[in-house]
Amino acid sequence: MKIFRCSQIKEIDAYTISHEPILSVDLMERAATRILQWVVSHFPYAKRFVVFAGPGNNGGDGVALARMLAQIGFDVNLYILKSKNYSPDLQENIDRVVRQGIVVPNFIVDAADLPAIQPDSIVIDALFGSGLARPLEGVVATLVGHINQSKAIVVAVDIPSGLYGEDNPHPNANPTVKATYTVTLQFPKLSFIFPENEQFVGQWSIVDIGLHEQAIAREHTPFTYVDTPFVNGLLRSRRVFSHKGTYGHAHIIAGSTGMMGASVLCVNACLRVGAGLVTAHVPTNGYSIIQHQAPEAIAHIDSHTDYFSQTPDFTKYSCVAVGPGIGQSDITVDAFKQLVKECTVPLVIDADGLNILSKNKELLGKLPSHTILTPHVGEFNRLFGAISSGNERLNLAIEMAAKYNSIIILKGAFTQVVCPSGDVYINSTGNPGMATGGSGDVLTGIIAGLLAQGYTPVQAGIVGVYIHGLAADIAVRKVGQASMVPSDLISSLGEVFIRLEQ
Repeated sequence: MKIFRCSQIKEIDAYTISHEPILSVDLMERAATRILQWVVSHFPYAKRFVVFAGPGNNGGDGVALARMLAQIGFDVNLYILKSKNYSPDLQENIDRVVRQGIVVPNFIVDAADLPAIQPDSIVIDALFGSGLARPLEGVVATLVGHINQSKAIVVAVDIPSGLYGEDNPHPNANPTVKATYTVTLQFPKLSFIFPENEQFVGQWSIVDIGLHEQAIAREHTPFTYVDTPFVNGLLRSRRVFSHKGTYGHAHIIAGSTGMMGASVLCVNACLRVGAGLVTAHVPTNGYSIIQHQAPEAIAHIDSHTDYFSQTPDFTKYSCVAVGPGIGQSDITVDAFKQLVKECTVPLVIDADGLNILSKNKELLGKLPSHTILTPHVGEFNRLFGAISSGNERLNLAIEMAAKYNSIIILKGAFTQVVCPSGDVYINSTGNPGMATGGSGDVLTGIIAGLLAQGYTPVQAGIVGVYIHGLAADIAVRKVGQASMVPSDLISSLGEVFIRLEQ
């Protein structure tokens, strides 16, 4: 699914109106109908709805929704911000409400007009949509605070009022509705994927309002929301006469004394996603551990007792992954520098590898083409600098991916795979159960396993992140979020592939 900037969505709306063709007020009616279906399916026994509508088309969606809810028998209280400049489609919907007499519109002029909100009400926020360009103030800001102080469930129409569609550099400074749910029209907004906006967006769902498919297809965007059909289009089938050599040989450099679990997780994940051969490069002290915990892997023993200290012969391998649990000893830093300079196969760098890069930034310019970097937010900040918002971080990642001709996988909820081309793939799978040490080691192993099989670095990043999250979504049904550990993800990878193959 494409994700567009708000200015592009406006253009797609206009194209739909002129080429379907359909009147704008009828498109609003269609959108309100889709929202109605979502609301009724989620709150079939609601005692009352309190709808707040603004002066624009987002308010028009809200007024139309209020009318529809009343028509099917719900108790609805409608409040509209008083304005001299209502949008034409909003005014038409106000006129319809007045003519039908099912809902009596109340108009808010100042704070004295704000109604009491009962805790068992469902509040519909239709004050302002994604076209908002400045902070809310005056009576609107007061109303937003009033909604947020209530104990009612809040459903935002398209986007929580006060939130911008892309960049929100000062999220706590601008009055913004804190929605329990956001029902967004046709496409998610880019701001939904940034962590600082979770407090406003809540759980978000997409409703299809039938925007013109031709307009969607022809409108370019660098942002793609990765779902199952997209991943299925990238997955490769295994041939009948294939053998272990067909699926490549991954070399995993991970672990040190006291951190061998990182190696075990990374290696076992690499094996489980289908690499033909996996070699685990471990210090001498890790030999018995890796042989016992990953018997299918080949053990390549470093000459150092505790640390990674020597690079492999790259001609033997299809790809290399380095970093999980290797530490940052001087001898490891020297070996890592040598690896970066000499590596001739696809390379994945994670964890301590990223920490070494952040302290030796001159190495960034020496990375092999299309090296995959897998930082979480803290590692990204150390590598490239801290910034104030998720949107700015994403833009910086796009800039850095192009500068260093690398793929940056910015980990977190809605992990973003940022390509040197400027394309960004936003992941749709995963859950908070993954927030535990070792989850990233599993992801590194998954990506290495895909690279070994011949997936391009971009494909390996997209598919790897998706199945990593899907494994967590499968595991959470068995163990819950709090009890999830990284080995649960590895155990669920088999079911991931069964599900995708179906």
